[in-house]
Amino acid sequence: MSLNRVNPAELSPPTGFSHAVTATGGRLVFLAGQTALDADGKVVGETVAEQFRTALTNLLTALAATGGTPADLARVTVYTTDVTGYRARVRELGLIWRELAGCDYPAMAVIGVVRLWDEQALVELDGFAVLD
Repeated sequence: MSLNRVNPAELSPPTGFSHAVTATGGRLVFLAGQTALDADGKVVGETVAEQFRTALTNLLTALAATGGTPADLARVTVYTTDVTGYRARVRELGLIWRELAGCDYPAMAVIGVVRLWDEQALVELDGFAVLD
């Protein structure tokens, strides 16, 4: 299996994402949306960054349970109720991403939403991966 990250020179240089990701061979894993829920089902963290760290950790935990690693992520979507807060903390969020997931960026999108299933949640991440 191989993932190839594609970033055409004709597009604005990507920062913290890839414009496209192709996959050859492998097993497709769909990852459910993850918020900042702890093991007791309570949302933890007061800020977008705190919740992003926990939500990403939860997403990567689900991925690891399938035998995957962050480098296997082909697509991640971030939903947030606070786009302004997300943009204001983009550098901090990038540091969290690199600490937990490394520098193999999947294709990504950030989408503003009115609310999430977990009412206290500020962010939710879902995605899919391609494993050997």
